[in-house]
Amino acid sequence: MGKLYIVPTPIGNLEDMTFRAITVLKEADLILAEDTRTSGKLMKHFDIGTHMQSHHMHNEHKTVETIVQRLKGGETIALISDAGTPAISDPGFLLTRACVENGIDVECLPGATAFVPALVNSGLPNDKFVFEGFLPDKKGRQTRFLALAEEIRTIIFYVSPHKLVKTLGEFVQYFGEDRPVSVSRELSKLHEQTVRGTAKEVLAHFEAHPPKGEIVAVVGGKATR
Repeated sequence: MGKLYIVPTPIGNLEDMTFRAITVLKEADLILAEDTRTSGKLMKHFDIGTHMQSHHMHNEHKTVETIVQRLKGGETIALISDAGTPAISDPGFLLTRACVENGIDVECLPGATAFVPALVNSGLPNDKFVFEGFLPDKKGRQTRFLALAEEIRTIIFYVSPHKLVKTLGEFVQYFGEDRPVSVSRELSKLHEQTVRGTAKEVLAHFEAHPPKGEIVAVVGGKATR
């Protein structure tokens, strides 16, 4: 029986790649990559010559069974996403579940993921939190906001830059203009930035300064008194 390694990759700064991650990728029989072109740059930088195969949200349902059979045949396979830890708002869950169901060993290496530094540097309570990831675009979006309006724990969202102003407006609408918000973008990169304030203040900032890059929004929970 082989083994599946879940391998985090840098979210921006290549120096965040761990020595162990490099070793696992070099020694694996196959690397499953969300986008082989994107990951190819990382492989070249660290001189990793292991064969790569595409594994993304559009084909993972079709490829899982084949991969499981290869693992059963004794191969060591590493799963990576374009950035961060696979299965966190990226492909990986289906394959991990299939391996668990088939008694195949799965090991996830510690490493980069965007929401942890965004949560920690937000200054908001992080002893208890809710990770929402990406909100639905249309169907179910209002329902999620109505439910989250009563959440007392800190809430974490992934937001694409072209939807940030809209989302911040929804924070004001559903959570109230005084709810504390922290928005981090381009984490670990040259232009890393965190903007903190009330929902109304942070909305005003990004209305005046249209955002670019990967974004994590952290929202304080509803006050209990």
